[in-house]
Formats: sequence, structure tokens, C-alpha cells
Amino acid sequence: MKICLQLLKKARKYWKYLFLSMLALVGITGAQLYAPWVVRELTRLATTGDPEIAERALAMGLTLLGVYGVLALCNYVRSYYTHYAAWHFVADLRKEIYDKLQHLSLKYYHDKQTGQLMSRIINDTHQVELLIAHAAPDLIINVLIFASVAAVLFYINATLAAICLVTIPLLAVMSFIYAKHVRPRFRRVQEVLGTLNGTLQDNLTGIKEIQAFNQQHTEYKRVGQLAGDYSTKMIGALRLSAIYHPVIQFITFIGTVLVITVGGYFAAGGTMPIEDIVAFVLYLTIFYAPITTLARINEDVQTALAGSERVFEVLNTESDVSEKPDATNFGRAKGKICFSGVNFHYNKEIEVLKDIDLTINPGEIVALVGPTGVGKTTLISLIARFYDPVTGAVTLDDHDIRGLTLTSLRDNISIVLQDVFLFNGTVAENIAYGCKGATREQIMAAAKTARADEFIDTFEQGYDTFIGERGVRLSGGQKQRISIARAVLRDSPVLILDEATASVDVETEKLIHQAMDEVMEHRTTILIAHRLSTVKKADKIVVLNEGRIEEIGTHEELLVAGGLYSHLSMINEA
Repeated sequence: MKICLQLLKKARKYWKYLFLSMLALVGITGAQLYAPWVVRELTRLATTGDPEIAERALAMGLTLLGVYGVLALCNYVRSYYTHYAAWHFVADLRKEIYDKLQHLSLKYYHDKQTGQLMSRIINDTHQVELLIAHAAPDLIINVLIFASVAAVLFYINATLAAICLVTIPLLAVMSFIYAKHVRPRFRRVQEVLGTLNGTLQDNLTGIKEIQAFNQQHTEYKRVGQLAGDYSTKMIGALRLSAIYHPVIQFITFIGTVLVITVGGYFAAGGTMPIEDIVAFVLYLTIFYAPITTLARINEDVQTALAGSERVFEVLNTESDVSEKPDATNFGRAKGKICFSGVNFHYNKEIEVLKDIDLTINPGEIVALVGPTGVGKTTLISLIARFYDPVTGAVTLDDHDIRGLTLTSLRDNISIVLQDVFLFNGTVAENIAYGCKGATREQIMAAAKTARADEFIDTFEQGYDTFIGERGVRLSGGQKQRISIARAVLRDSPVLILDEATASVDVETEKLIHQAMDEVMEHRTTILIAHRLSTVKKADKIVVLNEGRIEEIGTHEELLVAGGLYSHLSMINEA
């Protein structure tokens, strides 16, 4: 019920369409009740020998034709507007889930498969359509029909109508038992489908590695096992349905047998007119139809609720990086960054950063160096608030970044990561990503600064060349320079370079460094590099070791000190 109320609350802007559908459902109910009543009247006229039976039958036939016309119109209104509301609501739900995922911190993604999350957005939301467009309207119309037909049956013969209700408690118990057991099964079906989607997404993304290591057969078996597991669990859930529906049908037949037996007794005793018996039997088929339909609706509801639970798991997730209600919309920063007593861990067992105190002045070039896994990338991730410190604070221009809006904070930062991600679009679109409204001239200027124009000009379509998914048509060095051009175009006061020249050759690296000297001027620049030649020009080199700052100084000062930096420098030169 809680999930249903949440769904109805979210779907409230489509209530007018659902209200129209409700009116149509009332019309459908009335139309279905009218036909047996016509047969009852016709039977009465025939048994009483009414001389005007032909004229009255013609009038009833024409009226019935009009009723069927109304029925057709109501069915159209009901079908179209429920689907209209349902599919628009599903689209809204998908957008909401996607937006939620965009605003969750990176920590949320540490143990999530991309395909699993895609399954939440696509497959699980699809189940909601079942609830709004099919299960809910069917439930309403069948309840209306059941109640209306029950009223008519009691009007015709209260005793016989009471006999019809004998099987209802048994049907209710069966439905409860079914719901209790089938919903968990359908939830497991959705979970396995999500795992299957996740595996397929991983494998298609890593198809090069699969082929390179000859793992096609292994992955074929893994996908086959998941596909088989999905089918097995789905069949298990459907097996319950295969048992449930015939049992429900058999119970309704018991009610029909009782009515026919008792009705025949009443007819033989002359206590019930022929037309009432005929009408009662006709209405009885309508009376039990909603009950058997409710069995199918119950299955749809359980499937939809299983998917809805997984949807709300995402929507109800609280991000550990959140924006305060009174967050400041910060303007362009000068670029002063301070770490004060910062400690951080991804899990409590392993401390990544310990007691970090560091001040980076506006326009300063600061290099972070140290062995692999000492927390260099984590440190820059805290600046952009991909994560928040466990203790301590990070400030920008003496403002705690937790008090700034995420948009205004990140507008002040440009990042070039070692693992470059490019979108499936053109070269120009990827350079202009994050810089809305950039002109072609600005894009070309940024590419020239990053020395990317050299290879872009060799493409037949130049800046309009499509680079494929993740930039598959480009080399590693070309992707790196596109990423640098993207950061250049953004023109933020803080520039972060995480192994920005790791994928380029020495000659290209020199060209990029010449260009970056211009870019870094008057900007606060933080760079991570294993090649110490990259950091020699830094105003300040911060040496990290085991999550702590071990040394700070210039290249020359640290060499003279003979510490870890000096040791790394000798290894690097060797």
C-alpha cells in the first residue's frame, strides 16, 4: 500500500486523464449490465405472450445497439487515456531516477554495475506501466462490475445471491496466499534480469579484452547461466500462476453449480419466474468474471510492485554528498584552496588520507607526487566534492565547499583525468562538453592550445568527425588532447590535471607542456604525475606517502633534502 500511495502521489499530474478513464469505466460497467436485463425483459414478454413483443423487441434492440456504441467509445477512452497517463508517467519516472543517479556521490557506484542501474531505469519502470494502464483500471472496473452485479442479483433473488457469495471468502484467502508467495519471486526475477543486463553491459564494453584473452567461451557460459537462471526463476513464478488460476476458476464453478442446483429447485417449486432464472444465470457469468480477472490483476500488481520496490530503492537513497538548503551560489573564485585536518576513508578499515593540512594559493602550480595508492586522486576528488571528508574541511577562497552549491563549485574547476571518457558524438561536441554556447572559433582555439588541431585537421570531416563510443576511433594520445582541449575551453580558475599527459609520447608531451604553460598562467593548477619531468616547474611539490603529507617544497629543495622525492626522482631517471 505504501508503494502504491507513493506511485499515485508521483502520478498526480496525470489524474485528470485517469479521472476520464474512471468515467469511462463507469460507462463500461453500465453497458455490460444492460444486455442481460434486455434478455430478461424479452424473456418475460415471450412467456407472458405480450402482443407488442415485436415492436418492443425492436426498440430494445436499437437501444442495445446504442449502448454497445457507448461501450466501444468508453473502451477507447479508457484504453487511450490510461496508456497516455502510464507511459508519460514512466517517462517522468525514468527521468527522475536518472537525475537521482546523477546527483548521488561516487561512493554509491563503488558496488554497483552499470547494467544493474540501467535495468532499474528501463525494466523496473516498465513494470509500473502494468499497474497504471492495466492492473489499476482493471481492478476498478471489476470491482464496479462485481458490486453492481451483486446488487442486481440481490434485487432478483436475495437467497440465490447469498449462495453466490459463499465461495468469496475462499477466493480471498487464495489471493492472499498467492500474493504472499509470488511477489518475492517476481522481485528475484527482476534482480536476476538486472544482473544479466549488468553482465552484458560489462562484456560489450570490454569486448576487446574478452577477445584478446580468448575468454569468449567463458563469457558465453556465464551469460548463458544468467539467462537460464532468469528463465528458471520466471518459470517458477509463472508456475504459481499456473496453479492459482485453475484453482480460482474451479472455486467459481462451485458457486455456479450451487446456483444452478438451487435455482432449479426454486423454478420447480414455482417460486422464481423463468425470466429471473435466465437473467440470474446471465448475470452470474458476469459476476464471476471479475473474480477470475482479479486473479490475473493480482499477478500484474505483484509484478509491478516488485519493480516499483527496486525503483524506490534508488529514489529513496540519500547521497552522502548533499547540498545544504542555504548553500551559497558562489561566483568566480580566485583559486585559494585549503585542506584543514582532512581525514578520509572509503571504508572504515582502511584510512586513505590522514591529517592533511595544505594551502594552495591563487595562481599557484602544485604537484602531487608519491607511490601508487597513497591518495593523490582522492585528494583532488575532495576538491570537486565527489566525496566529503570524514573529518576536517576543504575550503575555496576561505569558504567551506560544503556550504557552496555544487554547480557553482564545479563551475570553478576543470579536470583532466587519466582515464579519459569521451561521448559518442563529434570532436567539436566533445570539446564543447561543459561549455554551453561555445562557438566554433572558441572550440578550434582550445584544440590548438591542446595541440589537438594537428590530428583533427587530418580527419575528412574535421571537427564534425564522429569519434564512436568512448572515442574508440581515436588513439589514447588523441583522446587525452581532446580532454585537455575540453578543460581549456571551460576556462575555470582551478585546473586539475590527473596524469594528463600519461597517454602521449614524449614529443607530444613537450608540445602540450608548452601549451599548458599558457593555460596554467593566472590559474590555480593541481597536477598529478608519475613523470617527475612534468612537475619540475611546479611552485610547490607535495609528496604523499601512506595517506600523509611527507614532504613539501620545490624540485630543488626536495632533491637536496634527500627524502622520498629524491628517491622517486632517482628511480624515475633510471
